[in-house]
Amino acid sequence: MAKTALVPIADGIEELEAVTIIDVLRRGGVQVTVASVQTLQITASRSVKLLADCLITDCLSKTFDLIALPGGLPGAEHLRDCTALTEMLKKQKSEGRWFAAVCASPAVVLASHGLLSDRQATCYPSMQEKIPHYNPLRVVVDKNCITSQGPGTALLFALELLSCLHGPSAAAKVASAMLVDWKPV
Repeated sequence: MAKTALVPIADGIEELEAVTIIDVLRRGGVQVTVASVQTLQITASRSVKLLADCLITDCLSKTFDLIALPGGLPGAEHLRDCTALTEMLKKQKSEGRWFAAVCASPAVVLASHGLLSDRQATCYPSMQEKIPHYNPLRVVVDKNCITSQGPGTALLFALELLSCLHGPSAAAKVASAMLVDWKPV
């Protein structure tokens, strides 16, 4: 059975991070669902329009192997304020399935809801004081949580997500085809 991932989006998310996550996971054979916490079409932080597959409420009864949050502001704030997404993330953590966030989202979404109280994590450096157990590495994996710092680390982050779902060899294969020098965390 194919692995599944949910990538929530909202107005103001960082499009580079969102598209990189979606692209790398799909290249690696993961079935990715892009779900908006607002309307189907959103406007990302640099005015790029993105079209979601569905709304987050359409995903409430589904189980995903991974939920991966792009960052950006005010996108991360919209993700944080979505009750349905918050409940999905809490369930994801408690059931031992992967949850992940990059850039502002580890601090704004995950830390705000107590999801990092027992995990080392990283985030956009200017927000590090909001992370209870901050780790300055570009990508951090702790138990079933993966975090990363921002747009410049989005490709490394996405490859680590793929590695956690399908193993390092699957991620290395995708990285090689993309001409990326990558090693697992």
